[in-house]
Amino acid sequence: MTDLFKALADETRRVILDELAEHDPQTLFELCTRLIGKHGIQSSRQAVSQHLDVLEAAGLVRSERRGRYKFHHLDVTPLQQIARRWPPRDPAAPPKGDTP
Repeated sequence: MTDLFKALADETRRVILDELAEHDPQTLFELCTRLIGKHGIQSSRQAVSQHLDVLEAAGLVRSERRGRYKFHHLDVTPLQQIARRWPPRDPAAPPKGDTP
């Protein structure tokens, strides 16, 4: 789970995830174009590729090759695992460990 939090710690990687959530799948070229055009993020293709590698290692992005293109997909499974680990509690319920 450390890889997941490390991947989410970087603003550019969070923007990449936002872009994949909005338009999935995308190629490296499409992501670079959207990062520059929409967000003003001037990262090189190599830098974006490295960000994608970190996101893929954390399980947040998966890639597939179609011919000469590599498409990147958002995978929210690791985020669902976090949600299960720390489920929301009823705000009206007393805090755990407190006894009346």
